[in-house]
Amino acid sequence: MPLPITDTRHDFRPLSLEVVRLLRLLDPADWQRPTMAGAWRVHDVAAHLLDTALRRLSFHRDRMTPPPPEKPINGERDFVAFINELNAQWVASAKRLSPRVLTDLYERASSDAADWFEALPLDAPALFAVSWAGEDASAGWFDLGREFTELWHHQAQIRMAVGASGLDDPRYLAAVIDVSVRGLPHAFRNVPAEPGDAVALDIDGASGGHWTLSREAARWTLWRGEPASPIARVRLSDESAWRLLFNALPAGAMAEAVRVEGRADIGEAFLRARSVIV
Repeated sequence: MPLPITDTRHDFRPLSLEVVRLLRLLDPADWQRPTMAGAWRVHDVAAHLLDTALRRLSFHRDRMTPPPPEKPINGERDFVAFINELNAQWVASAKRLSPRVLTDLYERASSDAADWFEALPLDAPALFAVSWAGEDASAGWFDLGREFTELWHHQAQIRMAVGASGLDDPRYLAAVIDVSVRGLPHAFRNVPAEPGDAVALDIDGASGGHWTLSREAARWTLWRGEPASPIARVRLSDESAWRLLFNALPAGAMAEAVRVEGRADIGEAFLRARSVIV
């Protein structure tokens, strides 16, 4: 069946509150623990969450025009470099903020952002296109869904770094997976297949589900449910799925976490798929 809209508008507030609760429980040493986010420590990831909330309020709610990039952007590599530089600038400046100040600011900014998200209609114009899905223009709900995946996977990085338990409610991760798998047709764009060929994706766990990648004349499309006669099948858990798609699954763990039946190149394309700007 066609993919339904994933409505995350009312998930931002409770998830942001979970982040605030977690940050207020951290010891001073916890803020300097390394995370899966490259060279970033917990303090840096928390600062990035604040940055994304403030940017969303400034550019989306308040309609402030974002400052233009200092260098021209000619292609995906330049865009990635631009985003990485923006993030690095903020994280470096935020090192001047104490954990308490950072948490207080995030609590206010995330609450204001939740107010804005909850008031938006699903068909509101998107602030930015979802580039990892290969889109030049995106639906508003997809733009917000992408924002929600950012919030969720960064809070998961903090939890992993400090040894905190994961969230009990599976609906958050279910929404993250439902949004992030929509980037698979773009990830498979160079995988050859005949029209009508289909790939089954089985994600186990309370937040998982079944999807079908179907090859049309000139592109792949994604559907809900299982195909009748797939040329390949990819199986993994919901935990492994988010870790893979958000760069939190070590390369050495991929072979055990992701099981592929059928064409090997299908598995290789899936292992390269990401639902984040890299």
